[in-house]
Amino acid sequence: MIRYYITDRKQVPSLLDTVARVIRDGIDWIQVREKDLSAREQYELTKAIVRLGGAKVLVNGRLDVALAAGAHGIHLPSAAVAPAELRRIVPEDFLIGVSCHTLEDLRRAEAEAASFAVFSPVFESPGKGAPVGLGKLAEAAHAVQIPVLALGGITRANAPACVAAGAAGIAGISLFQRV
Repeated sequence: MIRYYITDRKQVPSLLDTVARVIRDGIDWIQVREKDLSAREQYELTKAIVRLGGAKVLVNGRLDVALAAGAHGIHLPSAAVAPAELRRIVPEDFLIGVSCHTLEDLRRAEAEAASFAVFSPVFESPGKGAPVGLGKLAEAAHAVQIPVLALGGITRANAPACVAAGAAGIAGISLFQRV
């Protein structure tokens, strides 16, 4: 099961301390999602997280920052440039994740050479729209060959149900930031 931590430095006293802890706890992938930072600030933060080691680091929406900081990948919104276009300029093993909310989004992400998709919101999550539920997650996970990660209202209690439904893993912010 892939465990995918999405950062939100505004919810923690020290983001680097939180990242170090989740790495010690066995997180697999970390998405640096600090949209309000300048490119330079995102670069510095990403570089510091990459230096910690122990997990693959992806940058939300900023290919320039990801490449410059030595990150392992990028995470894109569903309406972004096709991952296949980015594949022409990134290292062969570079991860490209795509946010998906429908089966159509998932199929497009797979057809466009995404490494994986994050499907949301599975459960109730503030500001994320109506939850799709475990049935739609199962349908999504079985509709494509790329790994599908569950996002949105994921807790330690409902994470096993997401995996049982076919998700390759779970993604979240507060799930991993809260001790």
